[in-house]
Amino acid sequence: MERFVMGFLRAAIVWLVVGTSLGAAIAMIPAWLVYRPVHLHLLLLGFVVMFIAGVAYHVVPRFTAAPLHSNRLAAVHLWVANAGLVLLACGFIARVQHPALAPALLATGGILSASGAYFLAWNLWRTLDGAVVPPSRLPAARPLPVARS
Repeated sequence: MERFVMGFLRAAIVWLVVGTSLGAAIAMIPAWLVYRPVHLHLLLLGFVVMFIAGVAYHVVPRFTAAPLHSNRLAAVHLWVANAGLVLLACGFIARVQHPALAPALLATGGILSASGAYFLAWNLWRTLDGAVVPPSRLPAARPLPVARS
């Protein structure tokens, strides 16, 4: 398994633990409900998207019988997406603690997170372009013959 794939899967697990822990803390301390956007982004961008990216980078080349368009771009995606999520989380926390700092953190984190999504889309699209047999040209499935006794 490629290092960046392992990186995405490990990052997803870390974000799952952090996001779930924050969710439990919010449930126990109702005043922390102001941190719900942090909780949601940690789970959605952290766990869900990172896990999907890791799995997609692993299986799409195998399903298409084509190498991933760019391993380097996938590795950059890993770092950019995680940095963006950290900045987004800090920005949502800063909304409560330091409101003047929040817009810059949220904007930078949002741009990095969106860039990561664009990197994923581009890399997978170009990988599909290199498929040995384009999905649109695959033969139609035929029913299996029924055994008669």
